[in-house]
Amino acid sequence: MPDHIHILCNMSKSITACKLVEEIKRNSSRWIKTKHIHYSHFAWQTGYGAFSVSPSVCQRTIEYINNQALHHRKRNFKEEYILFLKEYGIEYDEQYLWRD
Repeated sequence: MPDHIHILCNMSKSITACKLVEEIKRNSSRWIKTKHIHYSHFAWQTGYGAFSVSPSVCQRTIEYINNQALHHRKRNFKEEYILFLKEYGIEYDEQYLWRD
């Protein structure tokens, strides 16, 4: 998707979600800047969302990720993200979610 990515991974107990995301952002930014001059100013947004998934729903999560284009025909990323937060009872203040 042009405005977000999903990563499903098994995390070691020895790394925090924050450190994992930091490493992914740093290394992928370095990599993409080597691909074309067009990407020379590429930068990730400052925030991220991290959610745990139980093993019982891993396959369903993989299918969800693989079908992103279909999901976003019905609902854009922002709408879907807020729906997800509400569905799981996660409190949020929308002024801190988006930086347009």
